[in-house]
Amino acid sequence: MIKSSHNFAQGSIPGNILRLAVPMTAAQLINILYNIVDRMYIGHIDGQEGMLALTGLGLCLPIISILMGFANLCGMGGAPLFSIHRGKGQQKEAAMVMGNSFALLLLFGLSLTVLGLLFRRPILYLFGASDQTFPYADSYLSLYLLGTLFVMVSLGMNPFINAQGFSGIGMLTVGLGAAVNIILDPIFIFVLDMGVRGAALATVLSQGCSAVWALSFLRSRRSDYRLEAYTLRLSLSRIKRIVGLGTSGFIMSLTNSLVQSLCNATLQFWGGEVYVAVMTVINSVREVISMPVTGITNGAQPVLGFNYGAGEPQRVRQGIRFTFVVTMVYSVVVWLLTLLIPGVFIRIFNDSPALLQDGVPAFRVYFATFAFMSFQFIGQSIFVALGRSKNAVFFSLLRKAFIVAPLTLILPHLWGLGVYGVFLAEPISNVLGGLACILTMYWTVYRPLGRA
Repeated sequence: MIKSSHNFAQGSIPGNILRLAVPMTAAQLINILYNIVDRMYIGHIDGQEGMLALTGLGLCLPIISILMGFANLCGMGGAPLFSIHRGKGQQKEAAMVMGNSFALLLLFGLSLTVLGLLFRRPILYLFGASDQTFPYADSYLSLYLLGTLFVMVSLGMNPFINAQGFSGIGMLTVGLGAAVNIILDPIFIFVLDMGVRGAALATVLSQGCSAVWALSFLRSRRSDYRLEAYTLRLSLSRIKRIVGLGTSGFIMSLTNSLVQSLCNATLQFWGGEVYVAVMTVINSVREVISMPVTGITNGAQPVLGFNYGAGEPQRVRQGIRFTFVVTMVYSVVVWLLTLLIPGVFIRIFNDSPALLQDGVPAFRVYFATFAFMSFQFIGQSIFVALGRSKNAVFFSLLRKAFIVAPLTLILPHLWGLGVYGVFLAEPISNVLGGLACILTMYWTVYRPLGRA
């Protein structure tokens, strides 16, 4: 039996979306602090060591993106399917989807820990490390990998808490970990003089707290669907459906990782360590300012999926309209801020004159079309919410793999762009990929729903 407060076929669509989106946005912003706080503290280590440490940490980000991609494969793949079954009244199948997703998270987490520890050295050099930056990257990554299972569980199971309507509990999942991270970071990095290893240890412990919290709730009587042992029995057909929906989020994380590593290697060639540090700062800012967009679209997914499963096409259309308007208003405001005050964002991480001199123009180029990137987030999240995995996967690949990656290699050779060609690839891809995704969603989803 679905509790009335968690039945998204009742009440106003904007109200249901905001009730989920606001805590989820706050939770995701807090979640970004896990790594952002590390970069802020590390970037302010005195002298050249701070710049090298920040660059080394930046080299780890593509690998961290891959780990998060596997968490999204299970969590963001299982949760929309979970919502659709809830909407259809198929309570047992919804519980089985959650349990199978958890079992997959455990399998992936253990496998990635072993593989990462064995091959971290060649991977870091492949992703752009130099002899100067490798010691910092290796120190951080070797400890971070030991907490892979915590990362997988906390990120992968939290969507099932949110999908039940417990977005406040979901916010606490990441809020608890972020608080632990913020407290432990300065102690480990500066007081105990552990440097980047201290940052990694603080992150691992904080993710562990989040994982324990999420599992404790899903095993408690407060949860509408309890995580039981029998639900962990894997079914091939169920795995295919979970992975099918999660593939878009996984591919987005994987392509982000590959593009980040490609950018780092290309920047190292054309500009050296300082431009790798600039890209690390830019990626950090992008993660923060895009989180509200992700929070709103992710908050809409359970509502859209539930109403789609319940056969309410007009409520789905209303949800799409509301999500589009709110997301675009926010995106335009933030886009203007990135163009007007880039130096303010950069100084949060490092106030080195060299970083500011090279970073400000690169910042403006990179964020020149930020608002268009939101089209991609909106369209893709709607495809996932309604179970259209093929569309979601295609547009995940289009923007990063087929547009950004080739342009990153080609543009530095054209018109004397040099290192700025790497930063220019992003705004071009935002326009082309974003428009293609949102227009396809309009013609294949929104308009047909109006005739249903």
